[in-house]
Amino acid sequence: MESSASMIDGEAQLMSSAAGHGKRGGWITFPFTIATTAGLNIAAAGWMSNLTVYLIEEFGMNSIDAAQVSNVMNGSVNFVPVIAAVLADSFFGTSSLVWISSFISLLGIVRLALTASIDSLRPQQICKNDSDFCTSPTKSQFALLYGGITLASIGLGGMRTNIATIGANQFRDSKYQNMFFNWFFFTMYTGTIIGFTAIVYIEDNISWKVGFYVCIAANFLGLVVFLAGSRLYHYAKLEVSPFTSLARVIVAAISKRKLPVSPSQENWYHGPYGRTTMSISASRSFRFLNRAALKCEGDVKPDGSIAKPWKLCTVSEVEDFKSLMRTLPLWSSSIFLSTPIAVLISLSVLQALAMDRHIGPHFQIPAGSIPVIILISTAIFLTIFDRLLFPMWEKLTSQSVTPFKRIGAGHVLTFVGIGVAALVESKRLNVAHNSHNLSQGRSNIVPISVLWLVPQLVIIGIGEAFHFPGQVALYYQEFPTSLKSVSTAHDMVSHCHCVLPGHCVD
Repeated sequence: MESSASMIDGEAQLMSSAAGHGKRGGWITFPFTIATTAGLNIAAAGWMSNLTVYLIEEFGMNSIDAAQVSNVMNGSVNFVPVIAAVLADSFFGTSSLVWISSFISLLGIVRLALTASIDSLRPQQICKNDSDFCTSPTKSQFALLYGGITLASIGLGGMRTNIATIGANQFRDSKYQNMFFNWFFFTMYTGTIIGFTAIVYIEDNISWKVGFYVCIAANFLGLVVFLAGSRLYHYAKLEVSPFTSLARVIVAAISKRKLPVSPSQENWYHGPYGRTTMSISASRSFRFLNRAALKCEGDVKPDGSIAKPWKLCTVSEVEDFKSLMRTLPLWSSSIFLSTPIAVLISLSVLQALAMDRHIGPHFQIPAGSIPVIILISTAIFLTIFDRLLFPMWEKLTSQSVTPFKRIGAGHVLTFVGIGVAALVESKRLNVAHNSHNLSQGRSNIVPISVLWLVPQLVIIGIGEAFHFPGQVALYYQEFPTSLKSVSTAHDMVSHCHCVLPGHCVD
């Protein structure tokens, strides 16, 4: 789902250079890209999911500050793919971005492991008189900690979409590309669930040091496996960056802002002679941008090519830019949708720390594993939607479920989930208040089961199953062909949950 559209990156080059594809690419590369996906996602989930708990227990941060650091980290991880997509499409290529990002992520996790391994690199947890005051971290300790989080976040965001892109680029047939994406997302979320559960359990019950070193091993193996297959990959040739044409549209439109807009199609530039197409006409929306395609004296050479690239663009380039602008309201709405989800996830970890997490007499659920409920519910309901609910809806109404309907349903369910979360938190606070005098401050654990958090997380997961596929599908429809690989990175600013194969929409 998340990178279904990213197969467009280099697809045209693959189709046009089929004869030169040689022995590179194809299913022989599949084990390398999938193993890399597994290793990197296990490592990422292992350190990310339990970061709030680590900051509270090992660095003495209060819960608000720890949650704020975690939220900033999550926001960075979701925004970096946009920058990484620009760098990959314009300068480095997807392969280079993958191994560079994986190495950066490895360096970041190593720094986090050092803070857990060496006592002098973290504050001594000496609390006096059962108070909330502990030794504050020094500037050097903070520098090492925040440096590790920064590097690990940048590395994760950089490889997040590019590994899917290079994996899909190994196939010319869209059928095989879709098969790859199915396995890619299955592997990605399987690895995420492993990190959320197994590694978090190690960190909580064995030691933080061991947990971080497991993350290092997983990241290192993923990087090594990816490099081992480098001789087998097919590399799409870098073309002119699509972002350059977008910038040209803005510059050209501004430079011609005083010119009147001509209604005649003859005054618009459609392309060089011999390759001119009149099938695309300048639309009336965002009319001020149409001036970028308005021909003036000296803009076109005698052979029909552009004489001044920053003064003239094709109508197609202008319409591509308009398509990008039309997605901005939807993109903005996704931010407003994702913000409360991110806050709810951070809050659920803090709530779990103060609730009874025992399941039976011997097992205690790690607080950092609580958000995995969202992943599981999303996976289950994606299956139900695609295999049962949506086909039944189409048979009964003779209409398909449009992306807008899915997005709308996701918004409504998110609203309901936040409302349920407010009710649960109200009950938790009441129980905490009533039990405070009985406990006499001896314990911060509220006598209420952590399972009270399950309904709100399940509802959020169902909302994600509605919202995210619909949003990706709409982006895929609206984005210009030259920017299909960026559409998924653009959408990564949102929180995403897509798990099972066969349930990611194009």
